[in-house]
Amino acid sequence: MNKLVVIGPDHHLTAQTVAIIARDPEIKVTLSILAKKRIKKSREAVERMLERKEIVYGVTTGFGNFKNKFINPEDVEELQKNLIRSHSAGVGEPLAHDIVRAALIVRLNSLSQGYSGVRLELLELLIEIINKNIVPLVPSQGSVGSSGDLAPLSHMGLVLMGEGEAYYASEKMSGLEALKRAGLMPIIFGAKEGLAWNNGTSVMTGIAALGITRANHLAELSDLSCSLTAEALCATKNAFDTHIHAIRPHPGQITSAENIRRYTSGSKLINAFPHRIQDAYSIRCAPQVHGAVRDALKYVATVIECELNSVTDNPLIFTDPDRALSGGNFHGEPIAIAMDTFGIAVAELADVAERRIAKLVDSSTSEGLPMFLIAGEKAGLHSGFMIPQYTAAALVSENKILAHPASVDSIPTSANQEDHVSMGTIAARKALKILENSENVIAIEFFTAAQAADFRDSKKLGKGTKLIHEYLREHVKHLSYDRELASDIAKIRTLLTNPTIFDSLQKKY
Repeated sequence: MNKLVVIGPDHHLTAQTVAIIARDPEIKVTLSILAKKRIKKSREAVERMLERKEIVYGVTTGFGNFKNKFINPEDVEELQKNLIRSHSAGVGEPLAHDIVRAALIVRLNSLSQGYSGVRLELLELLIEIINKNIVPLVPSQGSVGSSGDLAPLSHMGLVLMGEGEAYYASEKMSGLEALKRAGLMPIIFGAKEGLAWNNGTSVMTGIAALGITRANHLAELSDLSCSLTAEALCATKNAFDTHIHAIRPHPGQITSAENIRRYTSGSKLINAFPHRIQDAYSIRCAPQVHGAVRDALKYVATVIECELNSVTDNPLIFTDPDRALSGGNFHGEPIAIAMDTFGIAVAELADVAERRIAKLVDSSTSEGLPMFLIAGEKAGLHSGFMIPQYTAAALVSENKILAHPASVDSIPTSANQEDHVSMGTIAARKALKILENSENVIAIEFFTAAQAADFRDSKKLGKGTKLIHEYLREHVKHLSYDRELASDIAKIRTLLTNPTIFDSLQKKY
């Protein structure tokens, strides 16, 4: 990827780009010429409104239920400063550095569209903060998702003012010290700027952008882990036949079935038991389940991409003629519903995978494999793969709790002025936890299925499954005797959730 990314209304921002910049401080950002022109034009409109002493929400009035309180012109800067300070009321563990960086990038893109009335100097400072990898310390809890991510964005805003806390050069310090060490000066938020800064969906959208690329990758991994399990269980291939999926042509279902056929191509284990008519749902219906997840994630990706390139503060500044229009673009409902869908979909990948793991370790359902995949003479003294299935079950159970939608809840705020909120940031945060849990479950399936394939004779595996089995065995040994397994699971997850490694394996078959 180019080491310099241009941001602005003439450059479409993608989730993948956000994720790459957020995770790689070597990549820098800059504003397009068009963005600078629009930012200046929008700011000039705000200045004219101030000169005309127009009543504009959040510029010459208070906020929320204080909307009818007029603010004197000499107090405009104090109003914006107080907004950021008063709204910095978050609690909980700090957001991860890549989440904070992602949110800063999303905020930059939203404000650079030229409808927020901020000064160019504010965004130039934000660019320096991103490029010099100053990471504000942002408590993870406190946003109800309307008016956007008020609390977390305000904590970020503190650092721009030279307040709050931040990380710089891997060290936590005051926001002012971080700016000084990076050779930067804090800014005083002018009219409209504090409100433009903290009214928006940038935190929930940043989390979503980081999650969607990982979720799509997990869907690919799930097809492969299912394929390895299917071969270890000597499944029948009829369920993956093109004729079946052609007459229920959901795109994701067709893709998953095609992947399983491709991964198991040339297998001598598939159809090894000709007497078997059909397999359990967790294998037979895998294309339908995995495919539905793929299709749901496509919807989620569409929402995220739209939100990444949207203007989400309030009021919005239009020119020719000058107008400040109050609306609700800060409301997080699109992301809230999308991330609840994300969580439910990804949880299903883990749910069905756990059932396949359970089949592999149970000798009554594993078609002749030893109980808990430990050689018979060692069974009892050694527990084999008994407990990894417990771990998968625990993770799946936790996912079921986390998958309860946040978007169906609303608690009114600001004395009922903000009487319906999205809980979008909660939806995004828990979706990311579901994703983490599900990655571990799929890692456990790979681990378990590779052990099972050893008992079948891994030389009989298909083209794709043989390659992944060989790769796993390069890094994780066959379990002949009991050992601590957590490190093996962690290693498999790290290896296989790395898209670069997976892509290189994909090219070989």
